[in-house]
Order: sequence, then structure tokens, then C-alpha cells
Amino acid sequence: MKLCQGQTWKLDQQYIRIALLERLAVEYKTISDLSTKEGTRHRVTKKEFCRLIKNAVLLTPQEVAAARDINSELLSESEIEAS
Repeated sequence: MKLCQGQTWKLDQQYIRIALLERLAVEYKTISDLSTKEGTRHRVTKKEFCRLIKNAVLLTPQEVAAARDINSELLSESEIEAS
């Protein structure tokens, strides 16, 4: 598997997106909700990153778009119920 900048991985209940890919380091962002894109950034070596995503699933761009749509629909429903 070749790592590329912008790839999104799903690990348990969180998403991991590669923000910056360098020769020996990876800067990634952990996101719990893809529709808000809020999360924390981390910087690790490529070896550490590969260990992290060992049990993760690489999402296709279509799966990422679908996850964003589902999460945004859930958010709008909860806002309607709150008002």
C-alpha cells in the first residue's frame, strides 16, 4: 500500500486523514466527524504511522463523501429536534 497525502482511513470510531506526507514523517489529523473536519493534528514517523493504521481501512473518495453526507444529515436532524 502506498501512502498519499489526503488519504482517509477509518480506525474503530475515528477517521485519520494524512495532512502532510514527507520522506520520513507523516502529519495526520484524527477526526471523529468528517462533516465538521474538526480534530487534532499529530506528527509521527512513517513507521509509527504504519503501525497505527495496521488495522485501519482505507476509504475511497466515494466512501468519504458518503460518510460526510450521513454525518451532516444526522447533525441537521439533531438541530431540528433541539429547536
